[in-house]
Amino acid sequence: MGALEGIRIVEIDGLGPVPFAAMVLADMGADIVRIARPRGGGLAQMGASVLHRGRACIELDLKSPEGVAAALDLVAGADALIEGFRPGVMERLGLGPDACLARNPRLVYGRMTGWGQEGPRALTAGHDINYIAVAGALGAIGEAGRPPPPPLNLVGDYGGGAMFLALGVLAGILSARRTGQGQVVDAAMTDGTAALLSLFVGLRDAGRWSLDRQGNLLDGGAPFYRCYACADGHHVAVGALEPRFFACLLEGLGLPPGRFDQQDRAGWPDMAAEFSRLFLTRSRDEWAAVFAGTDACVAPVLDLDEAAEDPHNRARETFVEMAGRRHPAPAPRFSQTPSRIAPAEQLDAAAALARWRAGR
Repeated sequence: MGALEGIRIVEIDGLGPVPFAAMVLADMGADIVRIARPRGGGLAQMGASVLHRGRACIELDLKSPEGVAAALDLVAGADALIEGFRPGVMERLGLGPDACLARNPRLVYGRMTGWGQEGPRALTAGHDINYIAVAGALGAIGEAGRPPPPPLNLVGDYGGGAMFLALGVLAGILSARRTGQGQVVDAAMTDGTAALLSLFVGLRDAGRWSLDRQGNLLDGGAPFYRCYACADGHHVAVGALEPRFFACLLEGLGLPPGRFDQQDRAGWPDMAAEFSRLFLTRSRDEWAAVFAGTDACVAPVLDLDEAAEDPHNRARETFVEMAGRRHPAPAPRFSQTPSRIAPAEQLDAAAALARWRAGR
């Protein structure tokens, strides 16, 4: 039995953060029914083998009165609904917050957008890269003198979007159970990404963070917190921030303890050049062996396939297989109510509604 056993959520099918948030909640035991478009959704969507795990899917035409009625029947028995359309789309379908809360006053209505429900950009298109650009995150990432690189879509879609949506929905459900009153959760990727930047906003306010990329401690400016190429073309990640870890790094590289003053920024260019030269003398895996078991904070940079075979990840079963496909395991881990990966299933609307009415 998962930690969210008994929680019922209606998911309106989409891309990006909504299915990821639903996956995380389903792994924890929430009973989620995903509403997909007829012949356009189902289980064939991009990334479905992972992102759609653990929940039932029904196909409804939400542009028809029958489809809307069936969706509202599910809403009547749900704790929450999550959707990721532009502002106004769900209202035009007849499934906006007013209609759903009228049917179920305890409902938590989770809305996931890039720009939020209001503001000058609210009705314009965008993607992760646009949202994190305006939030201030993208401009802080990357090498000096080069365009900022897209950090996959981890920062906006998933970090600033899906995780804040899931958190907001769960908080709303707790509130509804205490007060009997549901509410709308407006989760915007720009807002969530800005919240993720709290440390750096504070450092900037204190005069301890430069706006110049690669000019700070955690953005690649420090030679002891960046990646280095190795002899085989692979890379290692170095994160030796604390003095004792820095000492371990120097030892592993064969350098004397006093070779560099870690805090002397004027000496960082020479330090970086020396580190670069040394890391190029061995392969990535050779360096991984040198630093294995030490506190130098040096790790091999692995690709997706290599990560699944890493001894630490294998020991923790960080990646698992289901039906012949690789999945990241549920996170976080619970001691009393463990999460689990369950397969996706296809139902019709009547069967999904009957299951909920039966108390499953």
